[in-house]
Amino acid sequence: MFVNINGARLNVEVLGEEGAPVLIAHHGGGGIGSLAEPKATFGPLSDLFRVVVFDARGCGLSEGVPPYSHAQWAADVDALREWAGAETVVIAGGSYGGFIAMEYAIAYPDRVRAMILRDTSPDWTNLELAHENARKQTRVELDWENYERYWSGKIRDDADLKARWAELIPLYDHEYDPEKAAARVEAGIYRHEAHNWCFQQNAPIYDVKPQLPSVTCPTLVTVGRHDWVTQVSSSETIASLIPDSTLVVFEKSGHSPQFEEAELFQRTMRDFLAEALPDLGTAVR
Repeated sequence: MFVNINGARLNVEVLGEEGAPVLIAHHGGGGIGSLAEPKATFGPLSDLFRVVVFDARGCGLSEGVPPYSHAQWAADVDALREWAGAETVVIAGGSYGGFIAMEYAIAYPDRVRAMILRDTSPDWTNLELAHENARKQTRVELDWENYERYWSGKIRDDADLKARWAELIPLYDHEYDPEKAAARVEAGIYRHEAHNWCFQQNAPIYDVKPQLPSVTCPTLVTVGRHDWVTQVSSSETIASLIPDSTLVVFEKSGHSPQFEEAELFQRTMRDFLAEALPDLGTAVR
């Protein structure tokens, strides 16, 4: 369905029963997205929650109405909370979606019951390590001009974004499967305007480290041991700064433990929720 949120029509899907507590999941990939990843990751929790997944403005099938700033995207999350009729929510996000989840928990602390983060970073220093990792890897030969254009937000059009993503995607999984990677490229929806905004305008000012100690909600921080782009050290920093946080490292995963170790990832989320939100009852496990 399409929902008018803060002047933009957003593509929204809701899983779970009316009246259940609400979990809002923010997709990753600023400018690259579909509902497939957040649905696969958080959809199984629809036995406990009303799970709201959506394309952020300028992403996926949602309307492209600037700005594509973190503040605007966080405000859209809060408007979705209000639309869903919830006083408080569990906020969740992976990769770039983790940036927005943290921004939301900082800007709207009274609205967040708990937070789940997956393979994300509190600032942009992870890109320096990512560049080193990309240089050292031997899995694929990268076009460094294209690499720089991608991470500096100098993508020409949607087709260019898709092609650049296809070059980078082999780096993301611990065990590379070319067929699965190609299928993920085809499943994506590519919006170069939002992507360029992320890396030209959001990146230079993104640093939530000073605000993370003020986050009071229970927080699960997860990361794949072999994540090349949002490394374990980034998640360690997040966990060290959020007072009530739990860090879990998935030893057989790259950037996507929700797929590479799916059963363990689901169990980890449920164990966390059982402790963080005991009012959910024994069904959480």
